[in-house]
Amino acid sequence: MLVAAAVCPCPPLLVPEVAAGAAPELDPARAACADALGVLAAARPDILVVVGPAGPAGRGRHPQGTPGSFRGFGVDVSVRLGPATGAADGRALPPSLAVAAWLLESTGWASAPIEGLGVGEPLEPERCAETGRELGARAGRVTLLVMGDASARRSLKAPGYLDERAAPFDAEAARALGAADVSALRALDAGSAAGLMAAGRAPWQVLAGAAEGAGLTGALLYDDAPYGVGYLVATWS
Repeated sequence: MLVAAAVCPCPPLLVPEVAAGAAPELDPARAACADALGVLAAARPDILVVVGPAGPAGRGRHPQGTPGSFRGFGVDVSVRLGPATGAADGRALPPSLAVAAWLLESTGWASAPIEGLGVGEPLEPERCAETGRELGARAGRVTLLVMGDASARRSLKAPGYLDERAAPFDAEAARALGAADVSALRALDAGSAAGLMAAGRAPWQVLAGAAEGAGLTGALLYDDAPYGVGYLVATWS
């Protein structure tokens, strides 16, 4: 069953080499992510599953050892989803899981085997919940690292320009994640999330499915919108 989860944003800008001169601006977010991963390690997991949004080529399972890189973002930085095991299938990690791999490497994760799951952003809420239930049944002590950003329409300079619906959507997502409110996460509207460019909606709803009946409590560690994109960090334990 699910014993702990960490929710982190997935902008490649979390990687200092990608952010370059702007790297210090996200130091508080990086610190919150490191704290969240500490909660996962403390849960003594049998397995860590990393869940993040992915395009068609990156959807589905990514075995431990799957490589990724940030060359598409202009820097020669490579990562790997945990130690190589020979099980990698030749595909590269989608960006969200590459950011997760960087976070895990930067914190020296060695607490449990890892695998990744790329989730299509249009995945219906009930399918997300079903996927989460399957993940929660994988082992006696399952932990999830759930990657995904809130709305990308929080300011005039945001990637999707300003939408006045973005801040209330993000506020409800932050409240639900901070309270480990499974019902509220499942109630997030997929259409609204898509319109607001909130890529975390599907991974968050996978978390909601995995957490059904687990009795976890939540804590919100970070809530901000640098660059007009909502970034949330939370823990469930």
